[in-house]
Amino acid sequence: MAGHRARRTGRPQTLLPLRTRHLFHTLSCWYCDFKISAFNDLLFSIGRKHARFLRLWFALGVGFSFMALIGATLILLWEAAGALRLYNGTIVNWNFPTGMLFGLFPMVPGLRISIIDIGYMIISTLVSIAIHEFGHAVAAASEGIHIEYIAIFLAILFPGALVAFNYELLQSLPQFTVLRIYCAGIWHNAVCCAVCGLALFLLPLILYPLYVHSENPMVLSVAPTSTLSGYLSHGDIILSLDGSPIHDPQEWTRKMVLMDGHTLKESGNPKDSQGLSAVSGEKGYCIPSSWVEESMKVQPVLEPFACPDELTAFKSGPCFKSSSLENNSNNFSQQNITSSTHCLHAKDVVKLQKCGSGWQTTRTNHSSCPCSQDEFCLAPVQMPGLTWVEIAYSRPYSSECLQLGQNSLDDFENPNSGLTKCGGTFVFVGDVLSVVHSIQLTSYRPRWAFSFGPLFPNMLEKILAYISHVSATLALLNSLPVFFLDGESILETSLCHIPGLSPRRRSQVLRLCLLSGSFLSFLAFSRILLSLIVNVRTCGLPTHHHSYKVTTWNDEHLHCVFAQFLK
Repeated sequence: MAGHRARRTGRPQTLLPLRTRHLFHTLSCWYCDFKISAFNDLLFSIGRKHARFLRLWFALGVGFSFMALIGATLILLWEAAGALRLYNGTIVNWNFPTGMLFGLFPMVPGLRISIIDIGYMIISTLVSIAIHEFGHAVAAASEGIHIEYIAIFLAILFPGALVAFNYELLQSLPQFTVLRIYCAGIWHNAVCCAVCGLALFLLPLILYPLYVHSENPMVLSVAPTSTLSGYLSHGDIILSLDGSPIHDPQEWTRKMVLMDGHTLKESGNPKDSQGLSAVSGEKGYCIPSSWVEESMKVQPVLEPFACPDELTAFKSGPCFKSSSLENNSNNFSQQNITSSTHCLHAKDVVKLQKCGSGWQTTRTNHSSCPCSQDEFCLAPVQMPGLTWVEIAYSRPYSSECLQLGQNSLDDFENPNSGLTKCGGTFVFVGDVLSVVHSIQLTSYRPRWAFSFGPLFPNMLEKILAYISHVSATLALLNSLPVFFLDGESILETSLCHIPGLSPRRRSQVLRLCLLSGSFLSFLAFSRILLSLIVNVRTCGLPTHHHSYKVTTWNDEHLHCVFAQFLK
């Protein structure tokens, strides 16, 4: 956060010389700072060299800062009205903008709290504060005011920075000139946020010479505790889910959520006497009759619908009757097939043609039963609440695949290529929401294999998103009419433009506005923290919805906390 500018209260300020050789740093039990004067001449030179342009530039910032001040004040008033129950909360949910006001909500989709993310946040905070203070310093220099020093401080547990000016010289300037200096930091943070947002929007075009965007998502990392850790690894490309192509991480998440909703709906289907679901719903495979006949020779385990190791149980699927059994040349009856559990190798079954209406692949013939006369539509047996998902992937950057040529990914997508070392298809059976956030994906795929190729776009995307978020938070936070922030200076200078206010009355109005703003800010911040604490305790307890049943602090836990808060 930005500190105030070597001014305030009615007490005389101790003015340091314009060129300070020795600065004394402050250290106490609640406040410490580090003062820097090495950049004074450089910043003053930049401000004076481009003074005419900078005055026009920061004049635009005055208008924006006033709008930000009004917007931040309205958010605080709305939050106070909500806390006092003066309005019906169903009209508009302002939890999100109020949280953004204090920087409590991440702007990065699929945020993963880790040491690397903390590093991104620290770097983004330093960059945003530097841009904020640079605005104040250059705005002052453009008006001929020297900088006394730049200080980085820590007040209790809150970090910040400030630029100290010659207060007496500052007060001798016209009021609108003073406003340009005070509004410069907020304006620079707002511009930084807009530039980062534009860069994020144009990032696929900027990286186009080196990266392919939104063709297929690439795996950056897989959590060690994830059930997919043994199948997917860094650099793998996810091609499809249940035969439906996947183009980006958002589509991966959306289709997984749809599958989970479909599974929950199917869990209400009638169950057998043992409480197990008879089949996996509408997902089936066209099994040759010879495989079915051989499977009947395998003796299932005593448990219902269980098979020996490495085999999976299948039963008659939703379009079983579409397969013709009239030409029964294999001498086994339809009754035996429909009532028996067939134990088959899943890795062989997934290569067969699909049947049933549960697959996400769009069929051109509009038929859910494409099996031939000598095939049967069988569906895998699974426990209620679990989902059967086919995940196709490729490994174009593995050493084996690189030896086959640079077009290995295109070759793998061709079913007639015969390549097996560059990828494959595996089946995941379980809770899809538990794994949807356990792997980190990116929409960018490098055109050539080179060091840090897959990681660079993700790092650039994250740093831009974090800087945008922190800059927006810093601009809104400094717009608040509270003590010790830019909002105090802007409000005090603005009151000087109101005719009819004596200095004494102006001081009273300023103090009343600052006390009210500080109290409302404290109220809003306390309400948000209390809500988050309650949600953390709620999400730590088992609930009926399995996606919120967590016992450790992880991505799923954070997803639950923020989802509960935004309800």
